[in-house]
Amino acid sequence: MLRLPPFEYHAPSNIAEAVALKAELGDSAMYSAGGTDLFPNMKRRQFTPQNLIGLTDLEELRTISEEKSANGLLIGSGVSLSEVAQHAEIRGRFPALAQAAALVSAPQLRNMGTLGGNLCLDTRCNYYNQTFQWRKALGFCLKKEGDSCWVALSSPKCLAVSSSDCAPVVLALNAEFNLAGPQGQRTVAAAEFYKNDGADFLNKTSDELLVSIRLPEHEGWKMNYKKLRRRDSIDFPILGVAVAIRLKNSAESGDAGSSVDAEKTASIDCAEIRIVLGAVASAPLRAYEAEKMLVGERLTTERIAAAAQLAAKLAKPMDNTDMTLGFRKKMVTRFVEEALKEALEN
Repeated sequence: MLRLPPFEYHAPSNIAEAVALKAELGDSAMYSAGGTDLFPNMKRRQFTPQNLIGLTDLEELRTISEEKSANGLLIGSGVSLSEVAQHAEIRGRFPALAQAAALVSAPQLRNMGTLGGNLCLDTRCNYYNQTFQWRKALGFCLKKEGDSCWVALSSPKCLAVSSSDCAPVVLALNAEFNLAGPQGQRTVAAAEFYKNDGADFLNKTSDELLVSIRLPEHEGWKMNYKKLRRRDSIDFPILGVAVAIRLKNSAESGDAGSSVDAEKTASIDCAEIRIVLGAVASAPLRAYEAEKMLVGERLTTERIAAAAQLAAKLAKPMDNTDMTLGFRKKMVTRFVEEALKEALEN
């Protein structure tokens, strides 16, 4: 049985106290909310903090409120994934985020896991997510204590994969992250928060705390999230696709009779679109070229299929997660196409 390493648990009463504790304890401490990913990693000695700063008692992190000044919704990083999946406002206004949260792991872990935890989820790799003894026997990798990436020995950077379900969605929704640290508060766009390096994958210092996520209003947008995994529960994604689409209204398109054809997908024009791929690289990837193919165009079945093929060119799966490379690559085209069609039909 794998056991947790010894640590001291601290329970701050507010965000300022938590940040001050982290500044005082330095690298010997880590923040802990639900712990659903952190504790297994500690058991495998991927992390060995001497101190954990608990965030579960911080009411400031567990609120969902209107962001009136910016016309949107503000979600605390400590809100559980179960609440995100079930919250009426999120389901009604940002259904793709509710979908993604509902697909994380299993009910027990969603009850404990938090939105902030999923957004900051450690990258994963078959050579990294192993016991300490296994990794030591093979030789430590670039992500932890080694100097080579076992996935591709010539790679100058770690290729561990982003495995968050919610990250692709918040990118597709142009979200912003509010951070607090010893130097004060700052806001980072979701598009700038993630870096395509498995060992250094967040634009966040270790002493900064993700406080909240702001979702700008998307009234009238259609959105969807699809996830590929071996089992229908527990498993991390081996592919996630998030899409958000704003259609031209009749005044913009000059076609008052445009409507969605349930059999042949849409016969309407696209005003804006965002397509984001998850679990295909060390960061969620925006499919800009595929988006350009669709903006200002009629969303026919043929055009959607062509855009899906173009989006799939972004995906270059490596042999460091589940299922075969060829299957995962092929599924990108299919899942992008289906995600777009389902969004239009909702």
